[in-house]
Amino acid sequence: MRGRALFTLTLVVLGSTAAVGQDVPGIEICTAEKTMERRTGCLQSNVNFLQQTLGKLRLDQQQRLDAANRQIDALKATVTGLQKTVDEMQAAQKAAAPAKGAPAPAKDGTPATKDGAK
Repeated sequence: MRGRALFTLTLVVLGSTAAVGQDVPGIEICTAEKTMERRTGCLQSNVNFLQQTLGKLRLDQQQRLDAANRQIDALKATVTGLQKTVDEMQAAQKAAAPAKGAPAPAKDGTPATKDGAK
């Protein structure tokens, strides 16, 4: 007896949820309506649906744009840091390089003298 009541209650609950899901908002064809009031109501429903859809899309696109701007800012900061590192490395390389007036080392590894003799 108790099992039947539970089964019946389950069927009632499942049946009532199916009825709730039938009213799905969307664009309707309003030319089929005969009376002007129903046609106006149909058109207003379409306008409301489109406004809600545009609002959701606008919010979604704004969030995407904000995320892209944050990513661009992060990449700009990275590029700035890398440029600073390159500048520091170039400055260190110039400081370590021999002066232009200094003699270059000989090919055999012995240092060259000022007059060019080995």
